[in-house]
Amino acid sequence: MYKFFFLVLSGLLFTSCELQDFAKPGLLVPLTVDQDANLPSLAINGTLLHVESYGNPTDPLLIVIHGGPGGDYRSMLNAKIFAEQGFRVVFYDQRGSGLSKREDKSQYQGEGTTRLFLDDLDALIRHFRLNNTQKVFLMGHSWGAMLAAGYINQHPGMVSGAILAEPGGLTWPQTKEYLSRSNKIRFFSEALNNSVFPEQIIAGRSEHEVLDYKASFFSNYENAPGNVIGNPGEYPSWRSGAVAFKYTIEHADKYSFDFTWNLSSFQPEVLFMYSENNKAYGPAWAETVSAPFTSVKLQMVANCGHEMVHFGWKDMYPKVSAYLNQKK
Repeated sequence: MYKFFFLVLSGLLFTSCELQDFAKPGLLVPLTVDQDANLPSLAINGTLLHVESYGNPTDPLLIVIHGGPGGDYRSMLNAKIFAEQGFRVVFYDQRGSGLSKREDKSQYQGEGTTRLFLDDLDALIRHFRLNNTQKVFLMGHSWGAMLAAGYINQHPGMVSGAILAEPGGLTWPQTKEYLSRSNKIRFFSEALNNSVFPEQIIAGRSEHEVLDYKASFFSNYENAPGNVIGNPGEYPSWRSGAVAFKYTIEHADKYSFDFTWNLSSFQPEVLFMYSENNKAYGPAWAETVSAPFTSVKLQMVANCGHEMVHFGWKDMYPKVSAYLNQKK
């Protein structure tokens, strides 16, 4: 089945790009910030990130953290409405993801990979935070919610509140348990490596871009009708960061991680959200994952699955708005 899918995919790739120069940047997926100077960007922690901000610079910060690894913030842009409610809203595509600069696989290998993502987030917050009295709020989805918890675990005094939307888990064993129930586990299998990472099809300067292009096709599985995580279809995105995805997962599987050992020292209430239609999650798993926090408000987002920031915004927005405006 996977071999057949790969042959069809390869045919589509050659047909759609026939007579084109595969080394031309931007042919298969959008240009990244180092390739297009018109994209908003910020040099952070030794890389170049795709970053946008909205609102008054002196207002409380709301840092929006997308899922993945390797995703982007396009599906979370609904959150920019909080700039109209007195927040400085900051979006960024993580290292090697979305429209941020691609990075070599070596950046995602070794014991410090997960810490590197947290260091990027810390550098971003410190760039936008004007003084020590300016409040900081984190809004993370999926992998982004895991990073938000990881950051709170390391810097509990920096954050005044957090919205965590279906983090798979806050430790690697917990995350693997969740993934075993969801469609996403299929993307970490040997079939993914065989389908997305062959070098025999196209070699050369654009190989990284080709991998991103092919990786985007796998979202069709995740969001197919009847999918376990409850998405009704495709959601907007710019680019699947295939290298960031593959090697961040390999790092976690080799070195593991634990974002929970210091969460009990974080006193502000956390808004922890789960979707109505994600059959792999649900209220019981939300209680399990959120348990290390001292104060948690669990809320369901109705009529949507995992991609609740996009598909479930009608129900999610008033709940997040009430939480943020109470705490700012």
